[in-house]
Amino acid sequence: MATIADQADIELVGEVQNEDELVDIVDQVEPDVFIVAINKYFYTILGNRTDGRVQVISSDLRLFGNWSDLTSLPAHGSGLEIPLAVLKDLGADFSADLFLASEIPPGTGLGSSASVCVNLLKVLTAYLRQPLSKYELAERAYRITRCGLGRHVGKQDEYAAAFGGLNYITFHPDGTTRVEPLQLDPAVLAALQANLMLFFTGAAHHSWDLLAEQEESSRQPAGPAIAALHEVKEAAKRMKDALLCGDMEHFGHLLDDAWQAKKRVSLRISNPRIDRLYEAARENGALGGKITGAGGGGFLLLYAEPKCQQAVRTAMQSEGVQEMAFAFDAQGAQVIVNDPFIDRDHQAGTRWTFVPLAQAATV
Repeated sequence: MATIADQADIELVGEVQNEDELVDIVDQVEPDVFIVAINKYFYTILGNRTDGRVQVISSDLRLFGNWSDLTSLPAHGSGLEIPLAVLKDLGADFSADLFLASEIPPGTGLGSSASVCVNLLKVLTAYLRQPLSKYELAERAYRITRCGLGRHVGKQDEYAAAFGGLNYITFHPDGTTRVEPLQLDPAVLAALQANLMLFFTGAAHHSWDLLAEQEESSRQPAGPAIAALHEVKEAAKRMKDALLCGDMEHFGHLLDDAWQAKKRVSLRISNPRIDRLYEAARENGALGGKITGAGGGGFLLLYAEPKCQQAVRTAMQSEGVQEMAFAFDAQGAQVIVNDPFIDRDHQAGTRWTFVPLAQAATV
């Protein structure tokens, strides 16, 4: 599923070359993440094969692969590197068809890469009867991408995809993670969802490249990037407190504070077009906002009270920017249907399992 985070963003943790550096940076910032999962999903459909091969088809990337020996294949250099890395990490001898599809395009800052990895792990470990806890699912997905593929990713999107819901996540220097579900008053939760708007800037990007650049700026212990990240972390804590107290207006202003601080981490987090869109939204009543993900493009998240939203919407439309409606998701990665009858696969469940998607909008 897709995710929206405010920080001090654990993207910082993804910008390290080894575990010692990861500990050093976490020691400096001790990052926290305020994050919510939304109802834009990534789907995996698994079907049985009997010829000893694994086939992966990605509808979003318009790619497919068909392999008989995964161990000899490099995961790098392929548009299907995440599925390949997951399959190689599991190391299981099985044959299957995997069809992959997403409701949002890749590279839009909504955690799509993490959702792919978490989703595939969830499906395959259920199929192989090797179930993982939500913590195990998030950590393993992170390790596959960070260590297996060597990509500059953080942990926040993996945890959001695995857990779902509205969470405040703390990452500790010893490698442990604490996920705190925020139990908001139902009226506050409804207002939060109603006051958030998402607009696609039309500028998809590859966050791994942006995160690699942000690595250098966050390595200086006394540098401006670390100081900015401390500011964002403090804003995230105050956002949490504002929501628990029901102070929605303060939350909106804090979102602006965090965005202004985040832009100081790297010059590529924003650009003149994003700045123009953001200022237009603010001039029409939005209290705060941010670009989702690593920055540089993707979705612009805005906080605007209902009385201002039409003006904001009109301003964005005049700039050629389209709004995407969404709702919060509470469930995290799920096996929706496990059907043992369609292809007579002995690896499938012995009975139907069904999780109603209608529950996903209720936290």
